[in-house]
Amino acid sequence: MNIKNYRTHFIQQLSAIYDIGEAESFFYLILEEKQKLKRIDLALNPDLTFSDEEIALWNSILVQLKKEIPIQYLLGKSSFYGLEFEVNSSVLIPRPETEELVDWIIESRKWEVGSGKFGIGSQDIKILDIGTGSGCIAISLAKNIPNAEVFAIDISEKALATAQKNATMIQVEVSFIITDILKINNLEKLPPSHFSLPIYFDIIVSNPPYVRELEKEEIKKNVLDNEPHLALFVEDDDALIFYRKIAELAQKNLSPKGQLFFEINQYLGKEMIDLLEEMGFKNVELRKDIYGNDRMIRGTR
Repeated sequence: MNIKNYRTHFIQQLSAIYDIGEAESFFYLILEEKQKLKRIDLALNPDLTFSDEEIALWNSILVQLKKEIPIQYLLGKSSFYGLEFEVNSSVLIPRPETEELVDWIIESRKWEVGSGKFGIGSQDIKILDIGTGSGCIAISLAKNIPNAEVFAIDISEKALATAQKNATMIQVEVSFIITDILKINNLEKLPPSHFSLPIYFDIIVSNPPYVRELEKEEIKKNVLDNEPHLALFVEDDDALIFYRKIAELAQKNLSPKGQLFFEINQYLGKEMIDLLEEMGFKNVELRKDIYGNDRMIRGTR
């Protein structure tokens, strides 16, 4: 079958669920991943065809897209901060908003180095990512901050296996720890591992579960039906449970003038400012994401 004709069929089949631009982007993502062909190749060779076997593969992918399974899970990968990460149903798909959080940390680190805080030159900076999932935050920081010593925690063994694979693929060193962050009172109490966990960190960062049950109706079906709820949702009556716990740990395990970064629920910006200030953090700063929503917060010990 002519590929250009199949492209028309593919987009028409998805038009009831996705807008034309999104359906077209899916087509070209799959074309590049499965056929190793780019848009320009199809434009220059309009008579290219699919074999019967290739049509069967494309039709199977089409069926899954109609069920609103995320394209990233179907392709098994997602781009984040200029890097390519493996993703699967055990981890959340990295979001553009989280890239902004990573960028804020990297930019703040550049400023700190220039000002003399945290040291200059070869001195290591110790970073802890809590609730790492695919490892996108920890790995991106390890890749972009020279002399960063990066550690990452998650409750899910499958998520950590994916994160370790990503670290190996991207060629960075991150030390991964499996634990339930809600059940420990001090990072010093973690069980022994093959590496030594620092007592103090210069940066602690987390993108923990923050979507309240009452907000489920706002979540797109493809996210709600496919991405891990363990990494998404919290109870309505204690929506800040992870933030409170991590901030308590940060009080003990951040270096003096160390920084705590969070991605947050867009509706709870004021509550997060109050939480961090009440817990003694200084220079608390709330930032909006590219969509104009309160999404990131930083405090200094």
